[in-house]
Amino acid sequence: MTVLELLRNRRAVRNYTNEKIEREKIELLLEAATLAPNDRMREPWNFYIIQEEAKLRYEKLAMEFLEERFPTKPSLIKSSLDVVRNTPLIIIVTSDIASNDADSKDNEYAVCCAIHSMWLQAQELDLGFVWRTRGVGLVHDSRSFDFIGSPEGKKVIGTLFIGHPSQNALKQQKEKVRTSFENKTIWMER
Repeated sequence: MTVLELLRNRRAVRNYTNEKIEREKIELLLEAATLAPNDRMREPWNFYIIQEEAKLRYEKLAMEFLEERFPTKPSLIKSSLDVVRNTPLIIIVTSDIASNDADSKDNEYAVCCAIHSMWLQAQELDLGFVWRTRGVGLVHDSRSFDFIGSPEGKKVIGTLFIGHPSQNALKQQKEKVRTSFENKTIWMER
């Protein structure tokens, strides 16, 4: 499959089987991430693998967050927690905070590239993948930072939910309708 085919076929997959992700596949995802471009080879990423008992603790954390945020929406809370329960692998990804804002921002961009590299690798491995920044991803909530041990000099960029796609998830995938690059490009030749 060409790179363009991989990109055209990439989808956010949120529903998985309960099949565990093999360590070898997790390591391939991590290797793909570390090949991402990054300014001055700072390699500003860290990955926190959440499985088994840690996943149960994360589920409790997500429940607390959702109950506080959506106290009048029990069906939303239930469906969101079902996603956490049914996801075999969760990875929290952080970026290094540098000594100045410009380098910190560059680090965040590099981590975004790393996450995207993981997404493409997941596709090649027939794994479903979604990059969460809101809701049960807890990226904008200090609890996720506390959950990973409040590492000094780090900022949470994304929470990745990864698993073997359920048959239902595969059936529900839709063709992406994208605006052509021609409508988003200005050629500045003079």
